[in-house]
Amino acid sequence: MWDERYSGPEFAFGTEPNDFLRETFEQIPVGGHVLCLAEGEGRNAVFLAEQGFNVTAMDMSEVGLNKAERLAKDREVAITTQVADLANYDFGQDKWDAIVSIWAHVPKTVRQHIHAQVVTALKPNGVFIVEAYTEQQLETEAVGGPPASQRERFGSLQNFQNELVGLKEVIGVEKLRVVSEGKRHQGLSAVVQFIGKQTIN
Repeated sequence: MWDERYSGPEFAFGTEPNDFLRETFEQIPVGGHVLCLAEGEGRNAVFLAEQGFNVTAMDMSEVGLNKAERLAKDREVAITTQVADLANYDFGQDKWDAIVSIWAHVPKTVRQHIHAQVVTALKPNGVFIVEAYTEQQLETEAVGGPPASQRERFGSLQNFQNELVGLKEVIGVEKLRVVSEGKRHQGLSAVVQFIGKQTIN
């Protein structure tokens, strides 16, 4: 599905970074190594590379990541791309200054697998930056998020707090905000925003 979605000439979610990431990227240690999960066509990874970070963009869609590489070239920055499935992805240990998850809506078991690794994969003072749609999105008229048949893929602040207990919560909020990202994300949307910090030295 994702290869098909990314196969057109347009960028499904635009080429500008996610608003929450744009507002909070300075939480990431300067010049750090950043992993962008389910990064698709690369808009967030390229933005972070423009800010001087060493960025790895991973996604299961090779088509999407090929477009990410082209976008990076157009913007005259470098990113590393990695085709992989989050269901069995190895995050490594003490490896990342930041892990970024923007609209990475996965099944519950995959989400728990991700969160179990994030805590140990972050370096001291590293941050996990997340924005996801909540189930309340189904009650809005906005475009974006999983369908009603896949409710377990929605995010929630409670899930993040319960599954990321090794991180210090810096930001944790569920809210309504206007999202405008290409044709696929538009309108007053129900989201959860979370930043957790690794404070273990």
